[in-house]
Amino acid sequence: MQLVIIGGGAAGFMAAITAAEKYPAAEVLLLEKNRTVLNKVRVSGGGRCNVTHACFDNRRFVKQYPRGEALLKKLFAQFDAAATVEWFRQRGVLLSTEPDGRMFPTTNSSETIIDCLQRAARQAGVRIRTSAGVRSFSWSDSPQGTRFALNMLDESTLPADRLIIASGGHPQRSGFEWLGHAIEEPVPSLFTFNAPDSYLLPLSGVAVPDAHVRLIGTRHDWRGPVLLTHWGFSGPAILKLSAWGARELAAAKYQFGIKINWLPEQNEEQVRTFLIQEKQSTPRQQISSHARFGLPLRLWKAFVQRAEITDSLRWMDAPHKVLNRLADLLTNSQFEIRGKSTYKEEFVTAGGVRLSEVHTDTLESKRVPGLFFAGEVLDVDGITGGFNFQNAWTTGYVAGMNAGKAAGVL
Repeated sequence: MQLVIIGGGAAGFMAAITAAEKYPAAEVLLLEKNRTVLNKVRVSGGGRCNVTHACFDNRRFVKQYPRGEALLKKLFAQFDAAATVEWFRQRGVLLSTEPDGRMFPTTNSSETIIDCLQRAARQAGVRIRTSAGVRSFSWSDSPQGTRFALNMLDESTLPADRLIIASGGHPQRSGFEWLGHAIEEPVPSLFTFNAPDSYLLPLSGVAVPDAHVRLIGTRHDWRGPVLLTHWGFSGPAILKLSAWGARELAAAKYQFGIKINWLPEQNEEQVRTFLIQEKQSTPRQQISSHARFGLPLRLWKAFVQRAEITDSLRWMDAPHKVLNRLADLLTNSQFEIRGKSTYKEEFVTAGGVRLSEVHTDTLESKRVPGLFFAGEVLDVDGITGGFNFQNAWTTGYVAGMNAGKAAGVL
């Protein structure tokens, strides 16, 4: 029995290794259209590879997926973050946890993960072919079950008894049409916000560790670090909002507004009271000279200037209406977003094969027996922090395990 996996990324490798290890009688062949495999693993996390996230309560873990929560809730019973950590440990790779929960190999190198996956595949007997693109596939029934014929880009034809498609996401619907299944329209996820008219653009590189950001006109908001860039806004809070609001923001053609409270522990009234108290506690100090609330001085000065406070104005001389403007800026800043930018190389799409098209416990197609899907080709995507890789490990494992079962190979 020949089991073919299309896609040499994280999900494809996990599927191939799982099938080959569990069902050694099967011939497992992994196809990758590029000259090299695991390219996204190589560049992820700044070359460190954010393998998963240190959250071992699956009920909480699945809440980090704007699309696919219900599916993964079932699949994590078969392979979850704890299983991922153990899987790599058994193969000689230890993971360390960052303060924010992200988990990386202790070597801080994605090559460690790549070497592990390639070694495990080789030891399990997986054959790997690169520069092997698949243009389309067809299937037919036989007494032994479904038989597949893969039409390759080099005009050759390759047979398969079972097929796992782990070809990844695609920014255009046309990239999914060859699959022959219902597709949820692909839209970008995990992107930064462009704000060409923002008065904060000169502060590129300034980071605020805790801010509350809301997408105006939606129910989406997030609290976390925000990074100012020369094009607008980035950082975990922005990236996570881009995932949750992916479809609404695409429909708005990336023309929308955001509201930021730079002091999420306090509301406008509390901040206003504090600023008025400063008139008594530091009356002779210039307002612009010393930042308050732990904000970076450059950012504080930008708000002070925006509130039309001169550099020489002292606290004792500040009218209440001026302090009211400053309190509003600190807790209720609004910016017009006009476009987006891809976040580094970690491009993620929302969309793909509609989840109602697959059996939720095996990832086998409901349309084509013997055909399985894994990874980003499915309409599943998570926020930044290791959740998209966990989707790859989980769906790859489940597809690999059940493709072998479907073939009856033990």
